[in-house]
Amino acid sequence: MALIRAVKDKHPKFGKNCFFAENATVVGEVEMGDNCSVWFNAVVRGDVHYIKIGNNVNIQDGAVIHCTYQKSPVNIGNNVSIAHNAIVHGCTIKDNVLIGMGAIVMDDVVVESNSIIAAGAVVSQGTIVETGSIYAGIPAKKIKSIDTELLEGQINRISKSYTMYASWHDSSIEPLK
Repeated sequence: MALIRAVKDKHPKFGKNCFFAENATVVGEVEMGDNCSVWFNAVVRGDVHYIKIGNNVNIQDGAVIHCTYQKSPVNIGNNVSIAHNAIVHGCTIKDNVLIGMGAIVMDDVVVESNSIIAAGAVVSQGTIVETGSIYAGIPAKKIKSIDTELLEGQINRISKSYTMYASWHDSSIEPLK
């Protein structure tokens, strides 16, 4: 069973149809919408500031979502995928966004809607990622604009796939001995 617990009387709150892997961790002031998933070894740590997550958000294996004490909370919109081993820290991610595998998004960054942060990118503190763009590199810079094919083929496909994957898991089943 996932580790879900309060910190300083602030309890995580979840919408309908959310999936939490057995070793996922969600603590503190976390508010999550409907049809979200937090996968294996992912950590959503709202102990030093709040984390607000919209609907249809997947936080994949090994990802970390955290804040800066009393300064930078995390706000994540709808239809967002946070890929494997990404770090999302003290920032705002709007709707229809893909944060690639191993990417790091730092404090006070704003990732506007319909955008992709490429795998391995490091988005420096305070960067504004413009709507409809792909940012890559270290430090991350705009490399191109998103077309309809990328929006549907990557951002929307991955988000829908993770809703489906979550439905395959039945937390009531005991492991084989």
